Amino acid sequence: MLSLPNSFLDRPIAHRALHDKTDGRPENSRAAVRAAVRDNYGIEIDVQLSRDGVAMVFHDYELDRLTGVTGRVAEHSAAELAEITLLNGDEGIPTLQDVLSDVAGNVPLLVEIKDQTRVMGPDIGPLEQATAQALENYTGDIAVMSLNPFSVIALKDLCPNIPRGFTTCGYKGKSWEALPGPYLEQLRSFHYLPEMDAGFISHHHEDLQNPRIREIAAKAYDVLCWTITSQDAEVNARKVAKNVTFEGYTA
Repeated sequence: MLSLPNSFLDRPIAHRALHDKTDGRPENSRAAVRAAVRDNYGIEIDVQLSRDGVAMVFHDYELDRLTGVTGRVAEHSAAELAEITLLNGDEGIPTLQDVLSDVAGNVPLLVEIKDQTRVMGPDIGPLEQATAQALENYTGDIAVMSLNPFSVIALKDLCPNIPRGFTTCGYKGKSWEALPGPYLEQLRSFHYLPEMDAGFISHHHEDLQNPRIREIAAKAYDVLCWTITSQDAEVNARKVAKNVTFEGYTA
């Protein structure tokens, strides 16, 4: 089990970087990354896979919400995605390598690998491999995580020297209805956590009072949480979590 470096715990982590579309800093943009570095925040970003196998910094599967362009990220090459300007900004979609260059070890970087199966299933590999390849020679404080437990398990072999974590929640609501009940129970019980050999979890803030979270914290796992949007919510979250991922206010 690899613990998080202290830099991930001694400052708040900007969710999808320090984004503010009113100031020309869309989420997961290089401008938002540079702003977080300037203000000495940790940074959380998301990665999706391009058509030609490059790890791209982008949250959604579809392009339309963040770019106004129709279609999926996976339908375009990295070069094509770089030419698609993010809404409320003046830059294209960055590669993970672009963001690593912008951060340059100045602040900790938390990379969330987006599930490519849509059902948190075991048919994974290309995005995990592309991410590991991009991180291979990076010397700053870095950690990886995913909602898909099989992605985290794969990262144990792909980048064994990088701390890895499990992105988690209460697994309730319509977004989880596609998963079989027994599998949901495995996720809720953190069934895969020992196999991941993970050092931390990042749990949804509305479920932090779950007794299972306190049990996990007591076993020396670092507990982060997502996504805090107010000072009051941050105060409450820190009663359980060691650090917060935030957006929309000054943490």
